Amino acid sequence: MISTLRRGLLVLLAALPLVANAVAAPSAHELVQDTTTRLLADLAANKEKYKQDPQDFYAALNSIVGPVVDAEGISKSIMTVKYSRKATPEQMKTFEENFKKGLFQFYGNALLEYNNQGIVVDPAKDESGDRTSVGMTVKGSNGAIYPVSYTLEKINGEWKLRNVIINGINIGKLFRDQFADAMQRNGNDLDKTINGWAGEVAKAKESTEKQTQ
Repeated sequence: MISTLRRGLLVLLAALPLVANAVAAPSAHELVQDTTTRLLADLAANKEKYKQDPQDFYAALNSIVGPVVDAEGISKSIMTVKYSRKATPEQMKTFEENFKKGLFQFYGNALLEYNNQGIVVDPAKDESGDRTSVGMTVKGSNGAIYPVSYTLEKINGEWKLRNVIINGINIGKLFRDQFADAMQRNGNDLDKTINGWAGEVAKAKESTEKQTQ
């Protein structure tokens, strides 16, 4: 009897990876919807704490949003081939981390001011290829409606965020232009540009807010 149970347990353990692989990865639409829902729920529960400790908020954003962002791909896109091919693996990794921090800071303050005015994810689009977009509308505190479009790519069978367009402003292009401009101002010093990326994001945020207004 014990031998039979042991064999049954071994069969079950052997089958678990197959069962895990059989579970379909979420669609791009489901990924955006689920991430948005979890983010807003966390924000509603912890907003006052996050206002007192923004770093704690950025950590929460990294935990919820970080896994769905293709930080490596976006970082290379922002640098462009011109600079990324000159970067060491260590420099690329540092920039990936600085990019994510900058991205969360870019959105963080605006999210802390969000008072559940209204966020609606658009109906799903065709996802038969390896690239798709998911739309969203966000209602501002002034009552204005802002369209948001997320670009996602399928990487190793899973959808990952590659870009976002807010009210017609292409954030990927904005960051790319900002990086090229910073490299020129820094005399093509890659380390200086990478380590000063937070300041560049602040400039990009200011530029975006002016365009949105």
